[in-house]
Amino acid sequence: MFEWIADPNAWLALGTLTILEIVLGIDNIIFLSLVVAKLPKQQQNAARRLGLAGAMMMRLGLLASIAWVIRLTHPLFTLMDHSFSARDLILLFGGLFLLWKSSQEIHETIEGSEEEHTTNVNSFAGAIVQIMLLDIIFSLDSVITAVGLSDHLIIMMAAVVIAVMVMMFAARSIGEFVERHPSVKMLALAFLILVGFTLILESFNIHVPKGYIYFAMFFSMAVECLNLLRNKKNHTG
Repeated sequence: MFEWIADPNAWLALGTLTILEIVLGIDNIIFLSLVVAKLPKQQQNAARRLGLAGAMMMRLGLLASIAWVIRLTHPLFTLMDHSFSARDLILLFGGLFLLWKSSQEIHETIEGSEEEHTTNVNSFAGAIVQIMLLDIIFSLDSVITAVGLSDHLIIMMAAVVIAVMVMMFAARSIGEFVERHPSVKMLALAFLILVGFTLILESFNIHVPKGYIYFAMFFSMAVECLNLLRNKKNHTG
């Protein structure tokens, strides 16, 4: 079971999978930050930890049922010359949910009054469920990729645990930063809309290189950070 410890290739696979899980977890952290921000302050830290812990258990469960995950890619039915698998349906409905949720949040941010905001506060349990379900959608492709990158189940599970611990460490800082800066929150919501469209395209086997999406996100965030620094300098000056 632990013979992989002496194998350099196994450690390389562990490092690669961990980085993959962290990078693919960025959109999950953004969604988590937006959901948790609607809870009372005293519940937010617990929601982050429980949400990510639950998401980690779901990912480990997916990895433990590798044979079932692989079957998700088998065609279920054909519509207009396109074969749909269970994976395609999960990505399609996940993408539609992200579009609806992000659009609702943008509308609430722009149009919503304080009274409307308080009536739409998520329940603690509802926030946890949303985080866990969206994590399945976000991590489905990374789990399938992990199966192809490593033959050792324990390596894949270790990568998930390490990545989630990094996400737990970063989630609070990212969430507080997004909440402090409304323009960054709007940018994050726009990014989630982009991810939603990408998931829908993926469900129709139209592959959009994720590197393009993450580059666009990091570039936009870098420009926004420069704007924040400029505004801060203008206010202090």
